[in-house]
Amino acid sequence: MSQLDQPWWRGAVLYQIYPRSYLDTNGDGVGDLPGITQRLDYIASLGVDGIWVSPFFASPMKDFGYDVSDYCAVDPVFGTLEDFDQLLEAAHARELKVVIDQVYAHTSDEHAWFTESRQTRDNPKADWYVWHDPNPDGTPPNNWQAVFGGAAWTWDARRQQYYMHNFLPQQPQLNVHNREVQDALLATARFWLDRGVDGFRLDAINFAMHDRKFRDNPPWDPSGRTITRPFDLQRHTYNQSQPEVPDFLKRVRVLTDEYGARFTVAEVAADDPLPVMRAYTEGNDRLTAAYSFDFLYAASLSAARVRRAQGNWLGGAEEGWPSWEFSNHDAPRCVSRWYEGPDRPRFAKLTNALLLCLRGNPILYQGEELGLTQVDVPFEALQDPEAIANWPRTLGRDGARTPMPWADTAPYAGFSEAQPWLPVGADHPGMSVGVQEDDPESVLNFTRRFLALRKTSPALQWGDVRFVDSPENLLVMIRSSGDETVTCLFNLGDVPANIPEEVPLDGALLACSDEDIDFTGRILPPYGFAILGN
Repeated sequence: MSQLDQPWWRGAVLYQIYPRSYLDTNGDGVGDLPGITQRLDYIASLGVDGIWVSPFFASPMKDFGYDVSDYCAVDPVFGTLEDFDQLLEAAHARELKVVIDQVYAHTSDEHAWFTESRQTRDNPKADWYVWHDPNPDGTPPNNWQAVFGGAAWTWDARRQQYYMHNFLPQQPQLNVHNREVQDALLATARFWLDRGVDGFRLDAINFAMHDRKFRDNPPWDPSGRTITRPFDLQRHTYNQSQPEVPDFLKRVRVLTDEYGARFTVAEVAADDPLPVMRAYTEGNDRLTAAYSFDFLYAASLSAARVRRAQGNWLGGAEEGWPSWEFSNHDAPRCVSRWYEGPDRPRFAKLTNALLLCLRGNPILYQGEELGLTQVDVPFEALQDPEAIANWPRTLGRDGARTPMPWADTAPYAGFSEAQPWLPVGADHPGMSVGVQEDDPESVLNFTRRFLALRKTSPALQWGDVRFVDSPENLLVMIRSSGDETVTCLFNLGDVPANIPEEVPLDGALLACSDEDIDFTGRILPPYGFAILGN
C-alpha cells in the first residue's frame, strides 16, 4: 500500500495530554483547555501528528474526569465548550489531529442517567446500569472485585439492590448490553464528531460488558506476581472482555465511518490481552487500533519483551493494528521504572527512539519528550484514590500526573501562578522546556529530530517488521516498506553488546546515541542505539 493509500492514522504519532497538568491559564492550580491551545505551537514543533486529550468532561472528579456526569459538557475547571471548539480549530490550523477520551463502561453516580435508574426498579432507565438482588444471606451477588479495592458491588437503599462498579463506588457500571444505552453512548460520540474531533480513545472498553449469568470469577494463583489488592487474586473471566463487546464496537465503527477516516483506539487491560485486542480491531468493521499494558507496568525493559510484544503484530493490517505507550497518566514514567543509572537523558533518548521505531501508533505521553522522571508524591499530597486506598503498596498514578515544567526560574516551573493541584517534581524545573530548547543535545531536541526522521520514512511509519537473533540485551529490528529498509539496533543492557555478523552495518547512519559510534568492532555501547537506512 502506497503512502497515498494509507489512512492518516496508520503509523501516526499521538501526543497524550493530561489537561489537569499541562498548563494553567486562570490561576487556580489546575491545567485547562486554553492552556493546551496556548501551547499548540510547541506541540506542533515536536512533529507529532495529533494530540490525545484525556477527559475534560463535566465530572465530580472522584476519579479526575473518568467519572463523567455529562458526556456533552466541559467541566468548568477546564473551561467551556467554546474553549474546546477554539482548541480544535487551532489544532487543525496547525495540521494536528485531535483525539479525545470516551468512557463507555461507567458514568459518575451523579450522572442524570444513574440518578433516574436508582429511583425504582421500573423507571425508563431502570436497566441502564448493572443491578442485582443480594444473595439470600444479604451478601453481594458474586465474588467480583473492584480495581481500586473491595467488592465490585455497593448496596443501594432506594432499589434494595446492589449496583456494580469495576472501579470506585462513585463509578456505577453501565449496562452496555442494553441497546438503549448503546444508542445513548453513540449519540454522545456523534456530538463530538459533529464538532470535528478526529477520533476517540475508548477507556477501559473491555470492562463495558459483564457476564449476564453473574458467575464467580475463578481464583488466580498469586505465586510469582505482585499482589496489592483483592482484584489481583482472581482471573477476570466474567466481569470483563465479554464476547458481545465486538458487536458494540462494530456500531461505533459504523458511526465513525460516516465522518471519514477517524482513529479509534481501545484500551485493553486484561489477563490475556492479545485475543481481546485482535477481536476489537481485526478486519475493517471494528476499531482501528488497540493497546494493552505490555510496557506500561513492566518493571524492566528487555529485548525479549519487545520481540514478544511487537512480534504479536507481524501480519497484515487485516489482523488488527497496535498502539504503544511506555508511560501514561496511569503508569509510572518509564525512565524511572527501567533505569537507575546516572545518565537519565541518555536512557530517555533510547526509550523515545525505540517507541518511535515500533510498528503501530506510538503515543508519546506529555513530558516524555523531556525525559521526565517519576515524582515521589508524599502521602499527604496524594490525590489519586487508588494510591490513597492502597498506600504504600502501590505507587499510584499521581507521580506521573504532576505538572508539566515549562521554565526553570518561574514559580511552579511555569505551570501556574498558584500552587498546583499536585507538586512539581523536584528535578523537573531543570528538565523544563525552557532549559532544553536551546540545547541541541537535549532529550527534547533529539526527540524532535527523531520524529522528523520517522515522518520521512514509510518503513518506520507502517512498514513490515522482523527480528534478527541476537545476544540477550541486543534488539535488532528490521523495518521495511517497498525499496526502503531501516535497521534498528538497541542495546538495552548496561554492558557493551556484540552485533551479529549477519546484521549489515553499511547503511547510512540516520540516528544514534553516540556521535563517535564506531562499528569497526561490531560493538554497541551500553544503552546505545543506531538506526541505519539503505
